[in-house]
Amino acid sequence: MASEGPSLLRAAGLRVTAPRLAVLAAIPYGQHLDADTITQTVRGQLGRVSTQAVYDVLNVFTTSGLLRRIELPGQTSARYERRVGDNHHHLVCRSCRNVIDVDCAVGDAPCLTPSVDGGYAIDEAEVVYWGLCPACRPADEAAGSVPLYPEEAKHD
Repeated sequence: MASEGPSLLRAAGLRVTAPRLAVLAAIPYGQHLDADTITQTVRGQLGRVSTQAVYDVLNVFTTSGLLRRIELPGQTSARYERRVGDNHHHLVCRSCRNVIDVDCAVGDAPCLTPSVDGGYAIDEAEVVYWGLCPACRPADEAAGSVPLYPEEAKHD
């Protein structure tokens, strides 16, 4: 990550600074982190950095397309992720609030096409799936679950 950070920033037309590199490094692919978590990670790397500075970087990254800001219903803090440029969705555990990426629904998905578009040029549909992750489900229920990713089956 450290080696690709400067080129990602330059490609987005942004100056390369230590806080920007630290924020980018604080958000690994596949993670959905809130600003407080990101700030703590950045402080661990850089020492003193203001919360406002981290929010400023997050806003610049979101505007420039380096990050995606997701605001999940019922959650007080927005989360940020590095997976951008596609229309993926999220699966959220109702208990521990863990979030994972889910690729777009395939096949007949009528809820993804609005009955009325109001003249909008629609470029994204947001779907949030809710449930209980295997760690939060009772053991007898989780025993019958199918792993979401093949590598999960190896850890059972």
